[in-house]
Amino acid sequence: MKDPFATRDKTDAAAKPPRPLRRIRKRILCVNAGSTSLKLSVVEPDGAAAPVESLDAVPEGVAAVAHRVVHGGTRFREPVVIDDAVERGLEAAVELAPLHNAPALAAIRQARQALPDLPHVAVFDSAFHATIPEEAATYALPAKVREDWGIRRYGFHGLSVQWASERVRVPRLVVCHLGGGCSVTAVRDGRSVDTTMGFTPLEGVPMATRAGSVDPGALLYLLEHHLTLEELNRTLEHESGLAGLSGLSGDVRALETSNAPGAQLALAVFTYRVATAVGAMATALGGLDALVFTAGIGENSASVRAAVCGRLGFLGVELDADANASARPDATVSKAQSPVRIILLKAREDVVAARAARQLLRLSS
Repeated sequence: MKDPFATRDKTDAAAKPPRPLRRIRKRILCVNAGSTSLKLSVVEPDGAAAPVESLDAVPEGVAAVAHRVVHGGTRFREPVVIDDAVERGLEAAVELAPLHNAPALAAIRQARQALPDLPHVAVFDSAFHATIPEEAATYALPAKVREDWGIRRYGFHGLSVQWASERVRVPRLVVCHLGGGCSVTAVRDGRSVDTTMGFTPLEGVPMATRAGSVDPGALLYLLEHHLTLEELNRTLEHESGLAGLSGLSGDVRALETSNAPGAQLALAVFTYRVATAVGAMATALGGLDALVFTAGIGENSASVRAAVCGRLGFLGVELDADANASARPDATVSKAQSPVRIILLKAREDVVAARAARQLLRLSS
């Protein structure tokens, strides 16, 4: 596959004059560097999007570049135009989400170099979770730790959850963003009130290669007796989750077709943790009106959805097995009489990021 950040060599670039700026340009190039994928797309004002193979293939009419950035630390929450000072600030936040921020920062640098005449905007996954109340955002740690060092729940996958909350307008919504990274979020009347990811994207339910929540005492024990800090970091970020549980793969598709005991254990642990997280989020909401599954696993794994929903009957979650087996997003897969709607939704982080860039730059849509 061609490198999406491949650009012409300097000789070729110098031979062609820069693309003229036009008042009518309204398209936004979106750069989405996730933990397991990198996507370039051009988003039209009406939300229609087309993939872009590389920075060298950006079409005419692009007004700006929107970059999804997972973690802005304590400094960045709202969308911001990227300059050298902002880029340095983002570099300082890489250690908070190395699987995400490092590739995002690399993408920003390459895109700014390739498209220097366009404004570049950073849009943060944590922004949507700024509405989480203190009792949900605060860890039970001393004030010095919380206030001086900024240790709190930030939450992530905000662009995806925001899109889901706009598409499924109910008072009490739980969104399961299940992909390479996984989180479960409670949304009341369109506002985030709790989520499973915390200070970093390591907390919460198990993920493809990330452990999710683990007893801190176990981690201290490992540091004292078995692992260095670097080894522990590698274990938690790259060798745990579905991959660590199964000993085979972090890809649900591979696990679903395997008869290996480790594969079955991995799926059982994963779906159990997601289901209990949904229960916790329903508690934060005081009930449940709709349940959304989105991102790679959520959109494509009927067996994961069935296993999760099978544990949630007490909340009024009634899955239509036939509809679930063949559904493709966007689709409703709950039974007609189910008190809770169950919805498959295609993740459209690009649309939310593009809109945020347009608003910040005051571009007409």
